[in-house]
Amino acid sequence: MRKQIAAANWKMNLTYEQGEKLLQDILAVKIPGQAHQQVIFAVPFPYLIMAKTAVAERTDYSIAAQNCYSKKSGAYTGEVSAEMLYSIGIRYCVIGHSERREYFQESDEMLAEKINLLLVQETTPVFCCGEPLEVRKAAGQNKHVETQLQKSLFHLTAEQVSKLVIAYEPIWAIGTGQTATTEQAQEMHAFLRSVLEKQWGKETAEAVSILYGGSVKASNAAELFACPDVDGGLVGGASLVAQDFVQIIKALK
Repeated sequence: MRKQIAAANWKMNLTYEQGEKLLQDILAVKIPGQAHQQVIFAVPFPYLIMAKTAVAERTDYSIAAQNCYSKKSGAYTGEVSAEMLYSIGIRYCVIGHSERREYFQESDEMLAEKINLLLVQETTPVFCCGEPLEVRKAAGQNKHVETQLQKSLFHLTAEQVSKLVIAYEPIWAIGTGQTATTEQAQEMHAFLRSVLEKQWGKETAEAVSILYGGSVKASNAAELFACPDVDGGLVGGASLVAQDFVQIIKALK
């Protein structure tokens, strides 16, 4: 079975103490993780070492950065490189979240550079893609996400792509309380997998975990994760509430 993943994206939330307590509360619940399941916490840069230390004894729990820069090193004040993340033991990094694309004008070409640097550092990119509401209303979602994949991923080999995690974000459902129906989620995830298969073959397409990211909650996680091509979730607001995120972890296939 493909890796089933519950990924928490804390975004720019929580103080150090609040983040530490949230991890403690989640870890206090002894969830019997299975070999094909992974829990990932994407935390703000200042909390990476604290969070990594907190989950050190859990092989099924990992820590991710929420971003990295598109250059290896240099005079880029305020940025963080893939090499820096690797040097402190971080092995996952979220790339191309819709908020990064919208607020910081990150292009597909820039994301391709970030992915290249992360793969050199043996760090798994969690690559986000998805359409805004106006594209969905115009029934252009398939073309939109296919273009995102083409521009950011199509230069990679099958072996490299198999190391990625993809997160599909219907942007119109992020933080709005709206959620894609299970039919919409499955349809888009199946389409994304078909794009992977067309470019790199069925074996590679079947190996890549594709997460759903759009107002995943404790109340809808099980239904969404039951879809055959949905391999877990990238969770925002609900990941900041220990009891909610615990239920989401338990909902993994």
